[in-house]
Amino acid sequence: MKIMSKALLALAFCAVAIFCMSSFYVKEEWVPLLDKDMSKWEVYLSYRHKKGYNGDLPRHEDGRIVEPIGYNKDVSNVFSMVDEKGEPVLKVSGEIYGCVFTKQEFENYHLKLKVRWGDKKWVPRMAKLKDSGVLYHSIGESGVDYWRAWMLSQEFQVMEGHMGDYWTIANSAMDVRAYIPEGDMNTVASTRQPFLPLGAGTDLSGFCLRSEDHESPAGEWTEIELVCFKDKSLHIVNGHVVMVLQNSRYIGSDGKAVPLTRGRLQLQSEAAEVYYKDIKIKSLEALPNKYASYFNK
Repeated sequence: MKIMSKALLALAFCAVAIFCMSSFYVKEEWVPLLDKDMSKWEVYLSYRHKKGYNGDLPRHEDGRIVEPIGYNKDVSNVFSMVDEKGEPVLKVSGEIYGCVFTKQEFENYHLKLKVRWGDKKWVPRMAKLKDSGVLYHSIGESGVDYWRAWMLSQEFQVMEGHMGDYWTIANSAMDVRAYIPEGDMNTVASTRQPFLPLGAGTDLSGFCLRSEDHESPAGEWTEIELVCFKDKSLHIVNGHVVMVLQNSRYIGSDGKAVPLTRGRLQLQSEAAEVYYKDIKIKSLEALPNKYASYFNK
């Protein structure tokens, strides 16, 4: 019986070891987030915004507040899946402000996706650059921002000629590091600047331009990457780091800063036609060495 017990114990140990190894392996694998049924996403639509909108809640003539379209009511097929050479591609018409957002929250991850512009634009961006965005660390209800369309979050800007800019959404804030992106890492390290606070609770508005323009030519796919670990994040465009950020937070109702390090992902509909594909994510156990150096003093 003792021999049998030892054998069973050894077998159980091996099973646990294999399970742990497989669990660890899965964490290191890229997980696709986009399929033909959009099974990992939900929808929120705001309003058909008009030219001259000033951020106020839209109202009827009698003063009543206009209700937004709301959750999972894609009345105009703003978000649809199309097949492109056998690949599932998310088409965002842009006709109504809103977003698709993941059902799951994420923390400590590396996100990759590809984006390409369509041809159409809508009011109020007819004479402006095409615009969209990847919003991360998204929490709470939708519609709390200026456009009444998105959750409190941080933004990886997706805009013509501004791929990788940083924007705050609602009352979020972050610290951005500026540097001269020339030469090798040793050169970059010698020209880095201190982190500068932007957004809610600071003296500066919540946006910052990316360091360089690495967007692909018109009509081609641009690969963008978002690396988030603890309070830090990096915006990467076609393999180039264009934004270095840390101390992700938001300002609570009591006026105090609250860490903002996990949440859902949102893809914006913002009055421009845009396509997304190859959306995938991988968990991080630590900030990769190739990126950690961007945060050294």
